[in-house]
Amino acid sequence: MINASSRLGTLVTIAVLFVFGTQGRAQEQTYPIDCAILLCLSGGWPASAPCAKARAEFIRRITPWPVEPPLQIWRCPMHAALEDPDPALRLRRIAEISSTRPWSITPEPETLHPAQAVGLGADIDVSGKAFDFIRSIDVFHVQARQHESGETGDCNSYKHVRHGTYDATGQFRWSLINRPVVPPVFQGLEHYGEHCPTLWVRSVFVDWEDSEGRYGFEQVDY
Repeated sequence: MINASSRLGTLVTIAVLFVFGTQGRAQEQTYPIDCAILLCLSGGWPASAPCAKARAEFIRRITPWPVEPPLQIWRCPMHAALEDPDPALRLRRIAEISSTRPWSITPEPETLHPAQAVGLGADIDVSGKAFDFIRSIDVFHVQARQHESGETGDCNSYKHVRHGTYDATGQFRWSLINRPVVPPVFQGLEHYGEHCPTLWVRSVFVDWEDSEGRYGFEQVDY
């Protein structure tokens, strides 16, 4: 028996292919990029030109500097699709909305505040399980150095990690991690704290799960 999340993922994938797959180059700019990111991420980034463009923008936003929220849901007007009870049909209607509709406020410039909300939430209720894929997005901005002191042989180490998450409204927030922990697939900190090997890491890492729970990630070193 197909579970609800699997059915949603299948329907969203179909919606992506039908809504975006047959559009020509002249039509590709008729939808807000964040609606495409929302739709394509939910469907597991199906193979299509618009989803490839949406994923490229998703990754570009975490490429310093500044580090932006990869999904800026306040830029996708979803209220017009509210009357559709089926989440997949709602997302399909989102994809058909013209980008000529007004956007919400522009996110604030990048700062180093320990806690910071960026942009706004969605213009509809996205707190239900159908939108869990939004809250699965995690962004880690990692800066770390480690080396031995030439004079004393002491180990000098430093690690600073900011964690970006989405709340129940779809709003993005930065926070500092008191005990910096990054996902196991993150590369660069494998030997941090062990016998003081020299390392210098500056990276932004994003991971997520689509509507079927499939895991994905990207790491950008700089």
